[in-house]
Order: sequence, then structure tokens, then C-alpha cells
Amino acid sequence: MKKIGILGSTGSIGSTALGVIDSLGKKFSLFALAGGNNVTAMEGQIRKFHPQLVAMADSVAARELKKRTSGIKIFEGDEGIIKIAECPEIDIVIIAIAGAKSLLPTLSAVRTGKVVALASKEAVVMAGKLLLEEAGRHGSQILPLDSEANALFQCLNGENIDKVRKVILTASGGPFYGLPFKGLSSISPQEALRHPTWKMGQRITIDSATMMNKALEIIEIVNLFGIDASKIEVVIHPQAKVHSVVDFIDGTMIALLGATDMSLPIQHCLTYPERVASEIPAVDLVESSPLEFMRPDMSRFPSLKYGYEAASAGGTLPTVLNGADEEAVDAFLSHRIGFLEIAAVVERVMKKHNLIESPDIEEILAADRTSRLEARKCFGA
Repeated sequence: MKKIGILGSTGSIGSTALGVIDSLGKKFSLFALAGGNNVTAMEGQIRKFHPQLVAMADSVAARELKKRTSGIKIFEGDEGIIKIAECPEIDIVIIAIAGAKSLLPTLSAVRTGKVVALASKEAVVMAGKLLLEEAGRHGSQILPLDSEANALFQCLNGENIDKVRKVILTASGGPFYGLPFKGLSSISPQEALRHPTWKMGQRITIDSATMMNKALEIIEIVNLFGIDASKIEVVIHPQAKVHSVVDFIDGTMIALLGATDMSLPIQHCLTYPERVASEIPAVDLVESSPLEFMRPDMSRFPSLKYGYEAASAGGTLPTVLNGADEEAVDAFLSHRIGFLEIAAVVERVMKKHNLIESPDIEEILAADRTSRLEARKCFGA
């Protein structure tokens, strides 16, 4: 029986992961949970799954949780999250912490030689090279849990990367891909949060609408698989049934199809390299037809262009893109900037950045801090 830890258990991915673990019965045991500030959700998870260790990033929330529960060790703050990540009893740690805050816990987990099922693409975007080097040094295995990266991982299993002609990432297009461009300027946060096919957290949902999520995935794929950005193509696929496609030099294409359900990549990571029966039905090709694919308009989705630029430049530029976007999305959700200004803020911050080509962890964290300060200047924060 493998022991599982989940960082970000009260979020969308973490909650889904708990459901998958529950469905797999005695193959896994839930050893540790970590959350942010949602005391009620964490209390419910503790009562249902009985973990031995818990951490809350918010210290006030941690102290409140201690009042509501007994007989369990509860850690506080970012240091508490890292203690869970480093815990030697854990065999597999699922990292589903939103944003740049996932980086240090991911690095800590990798350095303890665990299997790291990584849903938080930001960690790979910011420090992919460093994480892979540390994984090799400490015998850790990083399994991509993010749906498109996981699909690509499955398509490439056993294949020679040198024989890949092109990788195709699919994007649903979000709720606005068919809206006239002039209508984008008046989009409200409430409208942008209504994703047509996926149920996700707020930031990733907005990133889907701007296609910044796909820009981050371009960088993620470059860093995880060593595929050049020039070989990555993005297409809009509204039905969201095909998650990744690999085009090989012999003209063969391998695609992964699956339901729009994060339970699938989560279960794949937990049971890898085996496959275990699931209650999720396979895609019905007849009922799903037609499957449509369209090229995105870069003028409507400039974030894609910035993703390619950051992926090609490498170094600290992907960190800057991510940090600026996190701040801009937060400003949009709080009605301080408009929808189209999200990409504009990212562009301005990227242009001001002085690239460091081979950064260490401190330089990466410094680039993240600087990018956020520069982004806030753009909207007077």
C-alpha cells in the first residue's frame, strides 16, 4: 500500500485526487494533506480520510483547525507545507498548489526522492531545468499530472524524442474564442469564469480564456520533454476530447482522447506504470462527432506569442511571464484592470526584464518578486 500526500487538497485538483484515492480502495492510503486557508473544507477531509499529518499555509487557519480537531499533527505556514513535502513516509506526493507558491514545495519533494505527481505547471515553468537536475540527483520521478502534459507523457511513452516532428497541444478556446474582438474589452470576471468544458480554479480559468494557460503549457512541455518550442503547435479544439497529439517523422500521429475529467490523469499518475479500471466512460466517437480543430488567432490571443517568446529565451523569462500574469489576473478579478489588459501587463513586464540565462533558485525567486512589483506598477497597486 502506497502512502499519498496531497499539497493543495482543498482546491479543485486536490479534491478530485481524494475522490480517486477513495475509488482505488486499498491500493493507497492518505497519509498527509496540506491546504491554504479553507478550514471547513480541510476539517471535512480530515474527518473522512483520517490523515496522520496536516498543514495549512495560513497560520490563523491552522490554529483554528487545531481547535476543531484532535489527535492529529497540524503544521503552520509555508514551512509546514514543506514539512509535508519532505515527509519520508510519503511515497507519492501530489502537488496541486496554485501558482508560483508551488515551486519550493516541489523542489523539497524532489530532493527527498519521492514520486512527484505535479499538477502545478508553474513550478516547471519557473524552474524546470533545476527540478529535473535535482530529480536525477536524488532519484525522484516527476510525473506530469496537468492534463495536456500528462496526455503527451502517455503519447511519448517508449518513443524517441528525436523522432518527433511536432507536438500539438489542444485548447478549448475558453468561453470567448468566437466572440468579436471588440467585445473582449467589456468582459467581466464573472463571464470569464464560466468555462464551457472544465471546472477549475479561478486563475487557471481566466488563463484559459486568455490562452495564457496554453502559453504556460508550451514552456512546461519544453522544460519537461526537451522539445523545442518551434515544434509545438497549439490548436483550438472546443470539444476538449483530444488532449495532445504527437506527429512523428514517419507521418504517424499518436493522440490521447479522454473525458474532460481530471480523475483520468490523476489516476494515471498514481498507478503508473500500471493501468487500473476506472468508472469514467471512454469517449464515444460517434456521440462526440464532429471533432473540430482550428488555428488560434494570435492577435486575439497575444499571450500565446509571449509563451513562445519565453519558452525560446528560457532562463528567468518564463518566471517573469508567470509572475506578471498571476498579478494581472488578480487585478482583473478584483476589477482593477480590464480583460485585454491582462496580456498587455505581461508584455510590458517581459520587455523590461533583464534575462538571466542559467539562474539558480535564488535568482528565480528574485525574478518572480521583481515581475510582480513591475506588474503592480502597471495598474497603480
